[in-house]
Parts: sequence; C-alpha cells; structure tokens
Amino acid sequence: MRLQSGQGRRVGRSDGTLVAGIDSSTQSCKVVIRDAETGKLVRQGRAGHPDGTEVHPDAWWAALQSAIAEAGGLDDVAAVSVAGQQHGMVVLDENGEVVRPALLWNDTRSAGAARCSRWRRTPARITTSSTCGAVSTARGGSSWIPRR
Repeated sequence: MRLQSGQGRRVGRSDGTLVAGIDSSTQSCKVVIRDAETGKLVRQGRAGHPDGTEVHPDAWWAALQSAIAEAGGLDDVAAVSVAGQQHGMVVLDENGEVVRPALLWNDTRSAGAARCSRWRRTPARITTSSTCGAVSTARGGSSWIPRR
C-alpha cells in the first residue's frame, strides 16, 4: 500500500533535510515533519482513532493515511521514525488476514483468563517470566479469545 501525499498544514519552512515522526497511540495518529538539522517543526497532521477497547486495524491505516496527507505527505522526507501503542493484539489467520478487531491495552475482559493462566504456572516459571498473563498483554488476551 502506498502512503498518501498532500499539501499539509505548514508551520515553518526548511531548505534542509526533512525527517518525520509518526506516533500511533490509542487515541490518534500524529505525524510531524521537522528539519533534521535544526529540529524546527515544518508541518504536521493528526487523525483520530475510534473510541473503545477494540478497533479494526483498517481504522489505524486510514488514520495514518489522513495524518500523512494533512502533514503534506512524505515524498520530500529523508527518514521516518514510528512509535506505536504497546500491548495491542492483532489476531491474524494463516494467510495474514485480520480475524477480528484488535484488543487494546485497556480491554479488561480477559482478566479471568489471565488470572487462570497465572495459577497454572509453576513457581520456577513465574520467577523467570517477565509477563505472567497480565490482562493488558497479548498473552492474557490470547487465552481469552478462543472462548469467544
């Protein structure tokens, strides 16, 4: 898929090399274009994500496209850095297609399954594992999804 270009909301001007930062959080996708040498903000864009604890990944892609277009595109950008929310779980089938909306970090419906998975662990494994099936992680959610 190709990222969209656009005119963008101009904040400043730059004759130097441009770099972009993209942040896809729970609430929105933000794109900032800065002058690599000075750090000066040149242009930016933002697009909201749907509310809730589940969201289809297509909504994230659409928000990214909108934010890039609002920021004037990436055609003149030399480098891009991307940050995204953590602990979201996207479930794919054997062909790489999305099976269901993604579970976000703030979805607590898998709490019971997460607690059960902790109880089944041996003490040695709990002390060597940094994640014991917390609700906000894919491990907690993955034990809950098959029951739905």
